[in-house]
Amino acid sequence: MTKLSVNINKIATLRNARGGDVPNVCQVALDCERFGADGITVHPRPDERHIRYADVYEIKNKITTEFNIEGNPNQRFIDLVTKVKPQQVTLVPDAPNAITSNAGWDTLKNQAFLAEICTELKQAGIRVSIFVNADVHLVAYAAKAGANRVELYTEPYATNYPTNREAAIAAFVEAAAEANRCGLGLNAGHDLSLQNLNYLLKRIPFIDEVSIGHALIADALYLGLEKTIRSYKKQIE
Repeated sequence: MTKLSVNINKIATLRNARGGDVPNVCQVALDCERFGADGITVHPRPDERHIRYADVYEIKNKITTEFNIEGNPNQRFIDLVTKVKPQQVTLVPDAPNAITSNAGWDTLKNQAFLAEICTELKQAGIRVSIFVNADVHLVAYAAKAGANRVELYTEPYATNYPTNREAAIAAFVEAAAEANRCGLGLNAGHDLSLQNLNYLLKRIPFIDEVSIGHALIADALYLGLEKTIRSYKKQIE
């Protein structure tokens, strides 16, 4: 069954807006686990505008489900994840000033660089996922770079889903099939929600993990965190 990893960046954004430690990021991570999440995702950025590097160490020491750390693999990020040793690192090519991730890797152009990073992280015992657009060639070159998984960037699917879900999903079905052919595990994330998640998983039932943050935390404002996580799990099941 597909696992739900809850991205708690938005919790850290709320905390940082006021200062102090409310809401407590670690406690929310533990609550997400208690309410049924299969993992926790964080995406520390160089300016630490939401998740701080110190948060990453604290979360790793407290959670018992899978820990996924996303980020652009600059040296500071690599130093962090090789010390923390999460179960999974997701390599994302976001610029330092990006509001959120908005594209996947060009795995052909960056193959040598990605191969070097994949080797280093795998030697540290970390599963490596590469964030890619839904393109069979990009998936194939992620496999050649040595990734264990790819994470499909699902914003285009989410954007087009309300008007034509068949057209929205088509490229993702093809990319997922290519991942399967290449022996890669498959993750998905970005703008997935209670409205579009179930259809994605019906069409691509072998997705290993979905990482969901923004929509899930927004839903929790109305439904509460526990009910929201259970609602997402129900869409998966």
